[in-house]
Amino acid sequence: MLKSGLCFRFDSALLLFALACSLSLPAEVRHARFAVTNSDVELVLDAGAHAPKLSEIHSRWGVLRNEMEEVLPSSVETDGASVPIQWQFRPHLSRATARAVVLVYETDNPHLRLEWSWESRAQFGPVEHAITVRNLSAHEVQLPLLDSLRLEIDYPSNSDLRNFYVEKGADSPSAVGTHLDTVVDGYRWTGESSTYALPIMGQAREVIPLEMVFDAKESGWYAGIEFSGRTRLALAREGDRVRTALGLNPEPGPFWTRVLPGAAFSTPVVFLGAFSDGPDGAGNQLRPWVRGVLGNPLTWKDPHYPLTVNNSWGSGMQVDEKLALRMMEESKQLGLEMFHLDAGWFRGVGDWYPDPVKFPHGIASIADEAHRQGLRFGMWVDWTQAGLDTEPGSLNVHDPKVADWLVTDLPLNWKPEEFKGQTADLGVPAAKDYFEKEVDRIVSENHLDMLEHDGYLVAKGCVREDHPHAPPDRSTMKVIHDWGSDFVVASNSTDVSYHAVKAYYEIYEQMRREHPGLLFEICNDGGRMVDFGSAAHGDYFSITDTYDPLSNRRAFFDASHVLPAAMLESYVEKWPAPSLENFLYMLRSGMMGWITIMQDTQAWTPEEHEAAAREIALYKEELRPLIRDAALFHVSPRPDGVHWDGIEYWDAARGHGVVYAFRGSGVDERRHSFALKGLKGNARYRIHFQDGSGPDREATGSELMGQGLWVGLDHPLSSELVFVEERASGAR
Repeated sequence: MLKSGLCFRFDSALLLFALACSLSLPAEVRHARFAVTNSDVELVLDAGAHAPKLSEIHSRWGVLRNEMEEVLPSSVETDGASVPIQWQFRPHLSRATARAVVLVYETDNPHLRLEWSWESRAQFGPVEHAITVRNLSAHEVQLPLLDSLRLEIDYPSNSDLRNFYVEKGADSPSAVGTHLDTVVDGYRWTGESSTYALPIMGQAREVIPLEMVFDAKESGWYAGIEFSGRTRLALAREGDRVRTALGLNPEPGPFWTRVLPGAAFSTPVVFLGAFSDGPDGAGNQLRPWVRGVLGNPLTWKDPHYPLTVNNSWGSGMQVDEKLALRMMEESKQLGLEMFHLDAGWFRGVGDWYPDPVKFPHGIASIADEAHRQGLRFGMWVDWTQAGLDTEPGSLNVHDPKVADWLVTDLPLNWKPEEFKGQTADLGVPAAKDYFEKEVDRIVSENHLDMLEHDGYLVAKGCVREDHPHAPPDRSTMKVIHDWGSDFVVASNSTDVSYHAVKAYYEIYEQMRREHPGLLFEICNDGGRMVDFGSAAHGDYFSITDTYDPLSNRRAFFDASHVLPAAMLESYVEKWPAPSLENFLYMLRSGMMGWITIMQDTQAWTPEEHEAAAREIALYKEELRPLIRDAALFHVSPRPDGVHWDGIEYWDAARGHGVVYAFRGSGVDERRHSFALKGLKGNARYRIHFQDGSGPDREATGSELMGQGLWVGLDHPLSSELVFVEERASGAR
């Protein structure tokens, strides 16, 4: 039950005293209470004799009580038999501070140790949680599914509750994208995420793995998963109880995983936080937390992040040395900061060496030329996929060693697509070792500043029985062929993705150690692997695989609710722009986060060149600092291409912000009002229209947040950037 007016802060000294006292009690009666605390949330934890429990969630907005004790495994498989187990609290192995608590439980036969961990790695935002089971016995143990987080929160039965979640932009953003469900008695929802979202007609789309539950006052809690494998969130309401479960996806199941002697299994890390002011309030707490806790500090220290990029895919697979050199010259003239060599540079799929005909001097010479011109150099590669090339260094599906790594057997007549092959299982130790060396070679030999991975890179299903993951149930297994790759759907799919993702993370962690400052783009055919685990191991996402202005704005609108705007890349492809207003509309639709130009800029008119150079300069000087640091508010409904839409950035510390305003194709609404957020009601603000669509003026915060900011545009499919500046007190 949510109650307001309660004390938010526990006394940390008393909590530590409680732990010390618990250590001196007999095991059968030991019970202790602890808390993990930061400025936004405090979690109260109980150590029961046989299981722990998250008891209360305290925040400035009240207290939520959880009625569910942690559900620990009651049995495991070992030596072919099911063995019942009972967990016992081990106070002498447990530890607690105000920012981190680890409660330890053990079983005797087999000897297993479970660590139930909560930690606040920042002074604000959510608290992270994981469960680790260590096999201290001499035998392999097979564990059943263990959820990362289960809650049963008590609410008054008449509480008006909402569940907010967003879809991935996979393939193309759907017509909905952002969901706000009413959580009534009988409500049931499941959101799924995986390493490669594959939208299927009639099925719910994959989500960025996070749920926000809040009441009529727009305060509540959110929970998310920091893992790229097959995961799910389930939420249900029965009367006065709201139940949720987050963690690995139990379907198609039944799930189990092997834990060898001396090894350990850890549930995907989840995070739990409290918020007010609705989805934007949660987002403005969560985005800085993702940046500060999950993000790469070296990346965020770079004042040029997010970069402005010129990408070769506007010419598709036809890219060659001559085109690359010309595009770098164009990039320099436009003020762009990185040249991104997309697919088409290699000898063949799985044969990630320069095509000697297209690039007679190799790729390193292209990178070196980019560096001489003051540009960074990035490159596309789908490094876990195999093909048919037989050149030295290539990954051939018919090589017996490689064939054993693949997630399925291939027919003799199988052929790869132009840039798509068959995925290997990274969870195989020998495969992981090979690919770690291969990625290092690709980065080192080609002098890369950025590596983009694409396609079905990380497996989420496998037919093999001799890999580290559990074997499949062949009676229910099926193989789906899609665009050069076979996807396996089987009882072991979740365990396959678990091991593969762990290996993928380890490879990228090693690359960051060996190549500090190297950037990673997470593409996966655009928007299919957008999640918090990827945010911890990559630097930015391609958020959709459809690149027209409306799709870019829709994908950004959705993902920016939960992820830092600087990490959200929009590719700006060629789009009909008969007027300069349409041209700027196209560019700005991709300039709300990370912008990558993906078209032949030589085809632009001189007027368009000049306008683009101005916009890029404005982006670097004025917009990028806001994209990096400012709060973000969604000040319109989700874009539909017909009506107006917009977003607001507001940096309260600098007293500076901007509104991106877009007019749709509708002919009836020439003017529109955006109700701004985050301002001071009694302060005065200077309003500047970048394109001169309105006269500069001043207004109070109350006016801008009440009556709104009025923007008028004469042309459909046009845009405006409206800068808002707080005036110093007493200034005229």
